[in-house]
Order: sequence, then C-alpha cells, then structure tokens
Amino acid sequence: MASSDSSVAPPQAAPPLSSKKENVTPIGSKIAELNESRSELLSRIQGLKQDLQSWRSKLDTQVKVYRDELSDLKKSLNVEVEQLRSEFQELRTTLQQQQEDVTASLKNLGLQDVSGDVEKTHDAKDEGNELPEENGKEAVNLTGSTAEHA
Repeated sequence: MASSDSSVAPPQAAPPLSSKKENVTPIGSKIAELNESRSELLSRIQGLKQDLQSWRSKLDTQVKVYRDELSDLKKSLNVEVEQLRSEFQELRTTLQQQQEDVTASLKNLGLQDVSGDVEKTHDAKDEGNELPEENGKEAVNLTGSTAEHA
C-alpha cells in the first residue's frame, strides 16, 4: 500500500521560505511605489488648492477694484448729468426770458400794432386792393388812383 501512496501526489505544502520572501519583496516595493505616488498626488493636489485659493483671492481683489471704479464712474456720470440738466434748465430759462424781453421790446416799439396793420392790409388787398388809411390819410389803390377811406 505504500506504493499506492507514492502514486498519489502529496498535498501541496506551503512554499519554501525563500519563495515567500521573493513574493513579499515585489509587493513591498509596489506598496512603497503606491505610497510615494500617493504622497506625490497629495502634494500636487495641495499645490493646486493653493493655486486655486490664490487665483480666487486675486479675482476677488480685481472684481472689487472694478466695482469701485464702476461706482466712481457712475457717481461722476450722475454729477455730470445733473450739471447738464441744470445748465439746460438755465438755458431754457434764459431763452424764455429773452423771448419775453424781445416781445416786450416789440410791443414798446409799436411793432405789435404794425403786425395788426399788416393783417388789415392783407384784408384790404382781398377786398379791393386798397391799403388802409393811416392817421387820416387817403388809402392808395394798387392801380395808382387814390380813394378816400371811410
């Protein structure tokens, strides 16, 4: 029966110790590589986080500067618009005053009455081509003859 035992392969025993050490060394070096790679990645991530924070800070500062500049420009523009409104109002008032002064001067010179006479002249032309009598003088017919104006 011993011969039958030899024909059956004995169950596999644990590999020899030297073989285990060979397998452990590559796993250990892989773990070391992974740890190194992990450290490198964490370092890069930390650097990227710092870059991002720096970028955000610079952007926030730039936005604040632009907002301040825009605010100053808006205030300046509003002041200029108010000045223009005031100047236009003064100009409008001045023009109205000048128009009133010219109208008053024309009235004082008697030109207001002349404009009324011009209307009468137009009416007279329509009714017989005669000019109206002025201060008791005869009206002159446009054909050259004189006629008494009644």
